[in-house]
Amino acid sequence: MLHFIVNNFPNNSKQGLRFAFSLSVIATFEQCLNKCCLSEASQLLIKREDNLFGEITEAEALKHQDEEVEKLAADHRALEDLIKQILKQSLNTEVNAEALTSAVKAICQEEEQDQLWKQRGGTPPAWRPSEWKKLHDSTLWSMVTERMDNPPSPPAAFVDQSSLQVDVCGMGKQLNKDLQLVVKVVKSCYPPQMHICNSYARWYHQIFSDRLRQIKVGLEDKDCTYLLRWVNEFYPEILQKLADDIDHDALGKLLPENLLEPLEKQFLHKQHSELTTCIDRMLKEIQEKWDKGEDPEKEDGCFVSTVSYDAIQLINGNVTAAVKIVGDQRKAQNLTRQLKDLLERFKTFQDDILEQSKPKGKSNSKPNSKPFIKANLGCVKQFRDVLDTNSDLFPEDVRESCLSILNDMKQSAHTYLLSPVHEVLKPQYRKLGTSDWLNKPTPFDNLLSGIEKEIGDLQGSIEACHQELIGQLHQEVTVEYVRRLLKGEVKLKNMECEEKAYKTVIDNAESLHNFFSEQGSKEDWLKKVLNEIAEVLKFQDLAAIQLAVVSLATLCPDLSEKHVSALLKLKTNFTKANRNTVKETLSDALRETNTPNAQQPFFSEIKLK
Repeated sequence: MLHFIVNNFPNNSKQGLRFAFSLSVIATFEQCLNKCCLSEASQLLIKREDNLFGEITEAEALKHQDEEVEKLAADHRALEDLIKQILKQSLNTEVNAEALTSAVKAICQEEEQDQLWKQRGGTPPAWRPSEWKKLHDSTLWSMVTERMDNPPSPPAAFVDQSSLQVDVCGMGKQLNKDLQLVVKVVKSCYPPQMHICNSYARWYHQIFSDRLRQIKVGLEDKDCTYLLRWVNEFYPEILQKLADDIDHDALGKLLPENLLEPLEKQFLHKQHSELTTCIDRMLKEIQEKWDKGEDPEKEDGCFVSTVSYDAIQLINGNVTAAVKIVGDQRKAQNLTRQLKDLLERFKTFQDDILEQSKPKGKSNSKPNSKPFIKANLGCVKQFRDVLDTNSDLFPEDVRESCLSILNDMKQSAHTYLLSPVHEVLKPQYRKLGTSDWLNKPTPFDNLLSGIEKEIGDLQGSIEACHQELIGQLHQEVTVEYVRRLLKGEVKLKNMECEEKAYKTVIDNAESLHNFFSEQGSKEDWLKKVLNEIAEVLKFQDLAAIQLAVVSLATLCPDLSEKHVSALLKLKTNFTKANRNTVKETLSDALRETNTPNAQQPFFSEIKLK
């Protein structure tokens, strides 16, 4: 093995020219030492050793050669001392790579000679085994220890840093600098089989780890954070950059889990406290603004609030930093539990606005309530988008709880903003599904005119939220339209009436769709619902009606037998037996689709007696 190492030693052209000379050129051991040709010096000593001890295996037979043996031993010690000196200079900026290469080669030759003596048997010279590989390791270990214990003085920028930060940074920078030198220079002086880069990394890792373990508990928060950053961020980054030469996975963590855990808890507690303080300040600011009767800020004509943006940036920044500092995504995710607390308090703030805006509390209602609710809708959407697009940032239970709170806030805000519109439209709603509605265009036209007059008051939230609000109004108006139709005030006594009802519903569906689409609604499916209802009213054939009802149930899985029955009762010439057949068809279709909850509730909003 050692013979293989020696023969496979790196030998670039420059070194080859310097060292490719015969022993006859450098005739004496002293000359070899003076020129730091340590490999050649070792070869000379080994040759003398073989001449003295080659044929004689007993030390007693060498008494007449004591003087030569003592001289050889002294030369061996001199070579050993010089090799140690060269090794101690391995990490100097101006390292003599040629001398180090020769020293390492000499060490390998000496190790090979040790092995030969083991194979020979008999009594070896006093210096055998020399074990220069152990000498090499212990010398470098001592050198690394000294360098880590006495790093260069910190730069002036560290004048305000604690002693712990200065010490840790000094060791870390020394480690980084030295390992880079090992990879760039020292590595070329060693045969690959000695894995010198991994050896240095192991020594530095052990010493750095030992020094960090000596740090006592009860650190200041800044020191705690700084220490964690070195353990989980800076140090791994150093090793990652040297990954081609160093097996960083084999080194493990600088600190064991039992020492890391209290540090991580302290850091996360600090982050939690800071988040709480910031959240308190954000909510206090918007509460005070509303209390004073001030409107939220406006951008491009829309009311906006910075709560969501500030909170998202704050939480995302803290979690991202915590992932690096504690080195664990799951632990860092616990900080996002603060978002649930924030949203619960944000919802309470919105509920207070809504409560004071109820009719019984008009005296307490503030003119800036609607602007705040419209601004809140923008916040709700921003929070929702983050929870959807960055789901890996949150524990699933936190994400689900937050989405539930946001959905409640959105629905209550929509109800608050749309209820006044429906209140104004009640007179127009009452005329839907009546004889006047069937025979005259006026009732429906009046409804559209009423909506157009009221819809301007819904402006003020950001575009995406306004579209959702208009879409919600579109759906609620359509639901109210169908509710009035299913009340059964109009009776379709013949084919002519059914055809007229079909055309009326089709025309109304088209008008509603066009109107709300122009306003920004994306709820195109509502037109299809009304079209399917119109088909049921038109068809005479039982099979065709069954298909239309199944198609309607596909669009709206919350369609019930009661709704179908109420719709079919409008067709006075449609028998009870046929109604039962259609309801059975609906039941079969719903069982086959197996959709327990409609994602877009429609008929479930229509309660029938």
